[in-house]
Amino acid sequence: MGQKTHPRGLRLGIIETWDSKWYSERDYAKWLHEDFQIQDFVKEQLARAGISRVEVERVADRCSINIHTARPGIVIGRRGAEAEKLQALLEKHIGCPVRINVSEIKTPELDAQLVSEAVATQIERRASFKQVMRRNITSSIQAGALGVKIMVSGRLDGKEIARSESSLEGRVPLHTLRADVDYGFTEANTTYGKIGVKTWIFKGEIIGVPDKLKGDPSARRQPGRREDTGSQRPDRRQGDRRSGQSGEQGRGRGRRRQRRGRGNPQSRS
Repeated sequence: MGQKTHPRGLRLGIIETWDSKWYSERDYAKWLHEDFQIQDFVKEQLARAGISRVEVERVADRCSINIHTARPGIVIGRRGAEAEKLQALLEKHIGCPVRINVSEIKTPELDAQLVSEAVATQIERRASFKQVMRRNITSSIQAGALGVKIMVSGRLDGKEIARSESSLEGRVPLHTLRADVDYGFTEANTTYGKIGVKTWIFKGEIIGVPDKLKGDPSARRQPGRREDTGSQRPDRRQGDRRSGQSGEQGRGRGRRRQRRGRGNPQSRS
């Protein structure tokens, strides 16, 4: 299951939170569609700012947009000019008051979305995809990642038949829900078609409720480990359920072996 599903979607409410934080019974479809438009609009306007995530939070008739970026100076601009310009465009597009918050990503090498975008940009510049993958994996491991996996799919090196190739260093546990696995996806536009770039970065395990989920009523509690795991397993020497006997003779086919051993003594000689 972990190999097929989105790592963040599988961990929502456990160690991950939602990009849209609001609740509505009437305007659910409208607001959800609007959130997708906001995210696409912000990433289009700030294409060179290294945008990783855009979170939308709605309270009453106000909308707060949290932008996670590796280059906050480009988003804010000189004396906040770019932020005010973006705020005016969003208010005109949405039709409600908008507040913009900018969060800096201090270690871009540990952000899967930014790493995948960096790989896609270098592939568009006709760099060798194998060297690009190894270079970005090494930089992420040096930044503190415990495991990194990068997969590229498409017409690699301009070959006629599309294929997928991946590179892995460390470990990336996709089935462990307490494992903090970040995921990013980008498409590289080349002269011979699109090349998809997927990135998984394992940062460690989170025990308990993370800070970003504290106070969230929708957060689920992580199931703890059972202390008695394996203690209720019966000892096979005490008997076997198939024979109904105890001791060494009760193992599986013990009685059948005894009958074979008795046999006819004259036939053996």
